[in-house]
Amino acid sequence: MKLYAENILLSDGWASKKTITIEQGIITAIDTGMTAGAEIARGVVIPGMVNCHSHAFQRAFAGFSEQGSDGQDSFWTWRKIMYQFLAQLTDLDAKNIAKQLYIEMLKMGYTRVAEFHYLHHDVDGSTYRDSHGEPSLATMAKAIFMAAKESGIGLTLLPVLYQHSGFGEQPPSTGQKRFINSTEQFNQLVSDCFDLSQQYPNTNIGIAPHSLRAVNKKALISAISHLRNLDKNAPIHIHISEQQQEVDDCIKHYGKRPVQWLLDNIELDKHWCLIHATHINEDERKAIIATQATVGICPTTEANLGDGIFPTAEFLAEQGTIAIGSDSHISVNPIEELRWLEYAQRLIRQQRAILSSIKLASVGENLWQQAAKGGAISTNSNTGFLAVGKQADLLVLDSEQTQLFASNNAQLLDSMIFASQQNPVFDVMVNGVWQIKAQQHVEQKQVSENFAKLLVRLSSESYLG
Repeated sequence: MKLYAENILLSDGWASKKTITIEQGIITAIDTGMTAGAEIARGVVIPGMVNCHSHAFQRAFAGFSEQGSDGQDSFWTWRKIMYQFLAQLTDLDAKNIAKQLYIEMLKMGYTRVAEFHYLHHDVDGSTYRDSHGEPSLATMAKAIFMAAKESGIGLTLLPVLYQHSGFGEQPPSTGQKRFINSTEQFNQLVSDCFDLSQQYPNTNIGIAPHSLRAVNKKALISAISHLRNLDKNAPIHIHISEQQQEVDDCIKHYGKRPVQWLLDNIELDKHWCLIHATHINEDERKAIIATQATVGICPTTEANLGDGIFPTAEFLAEQGTIAIGSDSHISVNPIEELRWLEYAQRLIRQQRAILSSIKLASVGENLWQQAAKGGAISTNSNTGFLAVGKQADLLVLDSEQTQLFASNNAQLLDSMIFASQQNPVFDVMVNGVWQIKAQQHVEQKQVSENFAKLLVRLSSESYLG
């Protein structure tokens, strides 16, 4: 197919009056002028955004933990409530929640998601069985693959290795029983997921050791080695230094801060994504940059949980790589994530326009490009910007939204990120296929109805009621 854009953000900046040719999901040519037969984009075309961190099942839980109790609510009290919630979910529930979520992501401009997938087992903690009665470690993973395929979003599935409830190999709690695999089970799960990724279009896999408190060094090394035998470029994501308590506990157990321990014991590279990394010091920050690892920042979730603020300004000034994620899905909006990424830095410094760069004075454009490119790196996907040879993951903005009537392209993404009062995304293409047209997904009505019924059921069966 061919798509003509009056204005388009390409890898080397803004361009006008361009026709892009797309074959089998890949951009094969970018020509000046309108080519015969080209579809005309309704508005400005920009690259799609990658969501680097998602726990899909938490979408059904979003908004149900906002009532204070004794004034001591924190990430840890939120987690306890979350465990109560997920104890009820079936594999069909997981698929329906993920499908609803992925359609919401598409409508807001996410074209690929890294699913940090740790809900592996049945409600009693036992391994699922297939139709022949055989153990099926990848039943829940398959539900996620199916949700991605049916919604149309690109997927990087990251099976989570989760073995302990805290440093020192503390035994898992009852609420964690659905997450737990032995190292051997986990490696088999990863192999099964790798096979599934060969069957589902526009998908790949990596792994996600949950955190240093949940995995010991021996298991971590085994999981990395097994993954590298399957795919030497597959991504590895890990929660790290999200909470100050985690940092304190790590120092108490290992004698080192989490990022420092990881750097001293594991060889990090550009295929790693450190999720949150909120509470790091200057030495850790510089060391992360030296490894070329990406930091996955989730501003709305980190704010919702009271985690803290990542040192984004210093990290970007030193040429660090960032990506953004919606994590617990308290918000499913890349614009809001980027807005708060900037606003948090403004509040700390009592200044404005912090996250611009020498090359890009526009904060909005700089953040969109940095996050899109970093998200692509964090998922080992051929996305992140629009150029010949790249996958056609793109957004068409709504030309009728008054806030997008910018006087020039340099101001357009600033207006979109900091002043849009409505969703500015009109059409969404993933891998060369329109998944959203005129802000609608072909399955959204039925999927939303199924999701609403699910929420009613869960509310009647749990503390949510």
